[in-house]
Amino acid sequence: MPVSDQGFNEDRFQVIPRSLIFIFNHEDQVLLLKGARDKKIWAGAFNGIGGHIEAGEDILTSARRELLEETGISDAALHFCGQVMIEVDAQRGIALFIFKGQHDGGELKTSDEGSLEWVSLKDISKLPLVEDLPELLPRVSQHAESDPLIIGKYQYEDGKLVMLFV
Repeated sequence: MPVSDQGFNEDRFQVIPRSLIFIFNHEDQVLLLKGARDKKIWAGAFNGIGGHIEAGEDILTSARRELLEETGISDAALHFCGQVMIEVDAQRGIALFIFKGQHDGGELKTSDEGSLEWVSLKDISKLPLVEDLPELLPRVSQHAESDPLIIGKYQYEDGKLVMLFV
């Protein structure tokens, strides 16, 4: 079937797919990545683990690959807990697929993306976070596999991030 039959058209809204993973332990801590100083975006800010979904990958395969590349963790059971559409402009956006997992031991691997830190959930507000984490992270930390998915939409209005969740 030709791509044109799928409705692909340069004039339609298009997205870049990305995975975002939050790993928790039994001490009420989340594993966050402090962005390297030379990162193009979010240098020095704390974020979850993740990145682009590559050609040929499904969202879970991407999440597992990103987790392994950025942390060395290969055995965390991940569950899909939500999706956020991020409208960058009228024609382009990001489709963010969010996963949650548990990890309670083992050595972490460093990467060029930044440094890894276990952070207590009660101390999150004291850190320089990527701008959506104060709203998103509590939702993910409380999400159980049996809960409805977290569904959100982000857009920028006058340069300010506006987050909507259903």
